Amino acid sequence: MVACHGRGREGVTEREKVFGAIGHLAPDRTPYHVTFTAPARTRMAEFYGDPDFEAGLGNCLEIMRMRLPYRQLQDRPSVWEDEWGVQWDRSIDTDIGTVCNRKVTKESLPRYHYPDPAAPTRFAGFPRAIEAAGGRFVVATLAFTLFERAWTLAGMEEVLMAMAGGDPFADELFDGILGFDEEVVRGALRFPVDGVRFGDDWGQQQGLIMGPVLWRKYIRPRVARLYGLVKSAGKKVFIHCCGRIDEILPDLIECGVDVFNPFQPEVMDVVDIKRRYGKHMTFFGGISTQKTLPFGTVAQVKDEVRALLETVGKHGGYIAAPAHDVPRDAKAENVAAMLEILQGR
Repeated sequence: MVACHGRGREGVTEREKVFGAIGHLAPDRTPYHVTFTAPARTRMAEFYGDPDFEAGLGNCLEIMRMRLPYRQLQDRPSVWEDEWGVQWDRSIDTDIGTVCNRKVTKESLPRYHYPDPAAPTRFAGFPRAIEAAGGRFVVATLAFTLFERAWTLAGMEEVLMAMAGGDPFADELFDGILGFDEEVVRGALRFPVDGVRFGDDWGQQQGLIMGPVLWRKYIRPRVARLYGLVKSAGKKVFIHCCGRIDEILPDLIECGVDVFNPFQPEVMDVVDIKRRYGKHMTFFGGISTQKTLPFGTVAQVKDEVRALLETVGKHGGYIAAPAHDVPRDAKAENVAAMLEILQGR
């Protein structure tokens, strides 16, 4: 596998390749980034006979999380609690888990104590990670940015009903989360990062969960403030948002998004989307995790990845990757075939 530190075969660092992609420059080789769910990581370590196989992938990003570690509950070992007090049952989904409590209601919100955005340990690992990044592009990432954080705290139905009904509870909850997010982002920007990635799933397979009208009322003005903090610091804005959300891509471009992920081929025509918006936005993802990696053949995987590199990646504006972390049901030989093409072997 291609080593991920220092300069690649063309004498260009992975960081420079990412800046080139964002600048829509035709690449000598498209940058790529591949991450794994825990079960898939275990399977690939066995496949390669190397528990440290990820060190040699050639990934282009160094990703640093801005959240505090979850804590495992002693009386319920399958349940983990995050810094917001949200509890996640990992008995089925061993990576993220399923929310199994309700921390906030309309009545209790005024008494809710938000996490400390300046917690001393929040950025403790940043200096070492930045030093170890070598030639990779450094991204600080904030997951569950706004909508996802709201519904994990208060419940999906409650948040959507409050948004649909114009209940002040929605504004109060979103504003409380936004205040935390802004302080955390300011903290991250004190470090020499290249960009900030925001994670907030607004989509489902058929479109926006809350629809474009409510998204523009509640979400757009708040994420525009967050993205503006990053842009004013001269850094790049990445977002991760699952689902079919192509109807708001023009909004995201106007808000300052530089890189959109995960670019799911199951819900978007990735070639058409790149043609329509590729002059203004870089796309990150595109390799099918719902169909090709778990159910395709090695030949089909290689054909799909080659086609993406030759079409979507032709004029820059593309970071190749699976449309999400490699899932547990992905075939090991398919993942190896994808990596073979990405690495130019």
